[in-house]
Amino acid sequence: MIQAKYQFPVTSPGAILREETKAGTPLGIEAEKLTSQGKLVPDEMVNGLVQDWLAKHDGSFVFDGYPRSLGQAAALNEMLEIRGTPLDAVLSLDADLETIRDRVMRRLMCSRCGGIVSIGLHVARSEAGCPVCGGALVKRGDDTPETLELRLREYADKTEPLIASYTARGLLRGVDARGTRETVFQTITTILEAQ
Repeated sequence: MIQAKYQFPVTSPGAILREETKAGTPLGIEAEKLTSQGKLVPDEMVNGLVQDWLAKHDGSFVFDGYPRSLGQAAALNEMLEIRGTPLDAVLSLDADLETIRDRVMRRLMCSRCGGIVSIGLHVARSEAGCPVCGGALVKRGDDTPETLELRLREYADKTEPLIASYTARGLLRGVDARGTRETVFQTITTILEAQ
């Protein structure tokens, strides 16, 4: 929705890594091994992906799910300084644990286009085809209760200190992510347009 409204790219290291996994590259195989165990991919690996992406794009952009640790934030700061692009805002999409668990358990991915959908929101059941391309919908291998618990521990260890750092720098903007897509998007557009 951000990309469509503002015409600037939105990227996710997670999506890039899933493409690498699908292609069977060494990077993809290593990333799949880590994420299936609920672990975050090492900062060096993610930072390299981001640096490669930034080298190919000018102008405004949004990173989804990056940075997730203080080490990634430090690397991003260096990349942005070299590029001469200031960091305008950091959005923290906040939801309670019950909402997060429910969304993860209902999340599906299209095996053809890679789109993410939710049972009950975008499709009625998992057997339905992708609403965008008609491809088969599959559960991501890392969308399990056990992996979610590991991710939540990683979040507490690595991402909560990052949130505190961005809050101290006056860059963090909290967004209540429990509402509808439209409500959350309206909050985000208000934040972006105030920058």
